[in-house]
Amino acid sequence: MADYRLETSWRPVENSFGRLTFTLFNLSTEPLSGFSLAYTTETRVADNHVCDGGSLKRQVAHFHEFLPPEGLSVRPGGHWRFTVEGLTREPKHVSAGVKSAYLTLAEGRHVPVEFSDLHLEGRDGGAAAPLLPVGSVPDPYSLLPWPLLLGLKAGELPVILYPAEKTRPDAIKSLSLVLALYQRLYPAANAPFSLSAIKGGRAIRFATESSIAGSAYELRFTAHEIVLSSADEAGRQYGLISLAQLMHGARADRERFKFPNFGTIADQPRYDWRGCHLDVARQFYPVADVNRLIDILAWNKLNIFHWHLTDDEAWRLEIKAYPALTEIGARRGPDEVLVPQLGDGAETRAGHYTQDDVRQIVAHAASLHIEVVPEIDIPGHGTATLLSLPELVDGQEAPASYRAVQGYPNNALNPAVEFTYEFLGKVFDEVVALFPSEYLHIGGDEVAQRAWLTSPLCSALMEREKLAGTPELQAYFLRRIKTMLSERGRKLAGWNEVSHGGGVDRDGTLLMAWEQPAVGIELAQQGYNVVITPGQAYYLDMAQSEAWAEPGAAWAGYSSPEHTYAYEAEDDLPEALQEKMRGIQACIWTENFVSRGYFNRLVFPRLSAVAEAAWTPLTRKDWDRFAAIVRMWPIL
Repeated sequence: MADYRLETSWRPVENSFGRLTFTLFNLSTEPLSGFSLAYTTETRVADNHVCDGGSLKRQVAHFHEFLPPEGLSVRPGGHWRFTVEGLTREPKHVSAGVKSAYLTLAEGRHVPVEFSDLHLEGRDGGAAAPLLPVGSVPDPYSLLPWPLLLGLKAGELPVILYPAEKTRPDAIKSLSLVLALYQRLYPAANAPFSLSAIKGGRAIRFATESSIAGSAYELRFTAHEIVLSSADEAGRQYGLISLAQLMHGARADRERFKFPNFGTIADQPRYDWRGCHLDVARQFYPVADVNRLIDILAWNKLNIFHWHLTDDEAWRLEIKAYPALTEIGARRGPDEVLVPQLGDGAETRAGHYTQDDVRQIVAHAASLHIEVVPEIDIPGHGTATLLSLPELVDGQEAPASYRAVQGYPNNALNPAVEFTYEFLGKVFDEVVALFPSEYLHIGGDEVAQRAWLTSPLCSALMEREKLAGTPELQAYFLRRIKTMLSERGRKLAGWNEVSHGGGVDRDGTLLMAWEQPAVGIELAQQGYNVVITPGQAYYLDMAQSEAWAEPGAAWAGYSSPEHTYAYEAEDDLPEALQEKMRGIQACIWTENFVSRGYFNRLVFPRLSAVAEAAWTPLTRKDWDRFAAIVRMWPIL
């Protein structure tokens, strides 16, 4: 138990974003004086604010440090209270408060402070709603995503499934891989498959059919065997996952789900790009967690893992040419170059992936037919990069001359510093050696409107190249980056802002529409290939109802699992542009994921809802059926 505790509450105030009240309790046996209080939160204090009972000493994005009035001493059992009015946004949910806190004592020692979620003053915030109805299953089969065509008759549940005699070694290997996947996801359940025949089981006969589309499969059930037909390994894997799902449901809920004895399943994915993104910069996830998430993606028949490896808060990928990127940029703490953010407390938090870690994760994903797309977020979101390598900065640029939406000052790599391109060239050389993916994602999002405009080097570049303003400077930068990627055999992927300022060559460029659903249409009209991932439906950090008690972010409103499930990315896309739509993607941004409980509540079941939208045609979707099945699906 800590010796100090911080309680925070918020109350609405007319014509402002409200007032925060902080109360620090001294639970120790000694008086407390000569200290400062530091905490992290997404509810940031604005430049113009009023603080009663204390003063803001320092703020860096989500990090705040306050001082008590001079001479204040808090007796044992006593408290210090101060209020702040003047915020950058109005808190909407319980998780919008403090995410970590610590004191710096007079002698310089940092000590932890316990804290609670943000309390709402003066009114009832409502209850967090149940995320799922009980659901119903008109067809008693546990398959998710639901297949394209299904005509089955239920029968007796086999003891186990096993390969027929004379099955080829490659099919045996596929069966073994899916068996291992199932055992990792459901370690306490009985295995659905055996590699050898078992009495009471049913044989699987594998057939290769060149007429079947890539990644598609067909299952034909008879009383004596199951025939799994596919044209490729991916289709074979998806068919085996479907068999494992059928077995799992029929065993786990025998009243509701059955196993088929007769009939067929013919199935194929709706989109080529069925993605899930994970931000590991705000919160670091160890290799075991990343591998488990990849297993969950495979179980849901998703095929892209978009790995967000760098941001303002951290650089998480080992680059041998620049060890400072992780020696400095992967560490946050009170005495580190990067101050605490979003859950960091009195102790330094550090974490990055070695190149051996990456090779293992990429190989694990590839074995499950998942492509890992790395993201190196440039030119914005570069605080960790710039603090790790100060030679990337134009030293003549006015400090704090612009600020990103998250509050970071001067956080974008400078397009006029030639070392920027030397640095990125060496980074890309190591990245492409680690990731065999078709695309390398370069971010390109949220560069502040007036970025670089006080940089003398950028002023000279703008005059020389006849560029006007930040968007055209960014487009100049990104066109050079696209050329560098092409020279390394990679295509450019990025967020929708890559199109700003004239954008880049459309050929071989894939952009992700996140700001508004309509942005995807605009990008397709401009000639870009598009992945649809709107914050209003597919950002899994958004709260799931408007109730105060529901955790999550609020900038895009809220998105219930039913809304995420029902959202149709193609709804307003003209038929002539549909060939530009590559697919859809869920995004897991981790500012709010300071606990495993919050992660699982926010990500699941919405991840599976996106997976079904990516695989299953609209006419085959059924919310009640999905709700009945998804409650059996694995979480992190």
